[in-house]
Amino acid sequence: MCSYLAVSKKVATAVGLGAAVIFVLAITVPLNWLLDQYLLQPGALSWLGEEYVDYDLSFLSFIMFIATIATMVQLVEIVVEKFSPSLYNSLGIFLPLIAVNCAILGGSLFMQSREIESLGLAFNYGVSSGIGWFLAILAIAAIREKIRYSNVPAPLRGLGITFIITGLMGIGFLSFGGMLTGGDEEEKPATETVLEVEKIETEKAKELAENTKTIE
Repeated sequence: MCSYLAVSKKVATAVGLGAAVIFVLAITVPLNWLLDQYLLQPGALSWLGEEYVDYDLSFLSFIMFIATIATMVQLVEIVVEKFSPSLYNSLGIFLPLIAVNCAILGGSLFMQSREIESLGLAFNYGVSSGIGWFLAILAIAAIREKIRYSNVPAPLRGLGITFIITGLMGIGFLSFGGMLTGGDEEEKPATETVLEVEKIETEKAKELAENTKTIE
């Protein structure tokens, strides 16, 4: 969160950090998927022999995931410092802080909880998550640049209005979560639907007959 708020003052800096996050997620999510499948899950060590089938190293997930992320962030830092010193200086301390960014670790943890089936899907999930974070920081950076010329009340200037905008953006992004939830239920065959309708009509007819007898 600190890098999201601190580096989103300018669009150019936000684009650089967003690209770095996409790269880190695209590499770390598939790598952590391999670690999860062949090392951390219960029974994942079966490829070493039958005596390792009962081993469960899932308690090491956080440590292993963070170690992988920290390694890739260090690589990104070296590359950025080598090929773009100006971007490296503008990002400052917030570039190595990607290693403890909740979005980076969250990508690997969501990948694990959703039980993604293949390495290709894990890579796609990592890239897509990075693009989502890139769009979020790009949007907040563009808004903050415009706010400089707006008449913001004195108590809300700076981080105050930034937190409000971030909350509203979070609500907006959350609304996309309901777009793909439809169609999960299997459609019932037409015969079953007809039988249910006939059953309901029969029950209503019985109730009507009973009410008529009661009145008489």
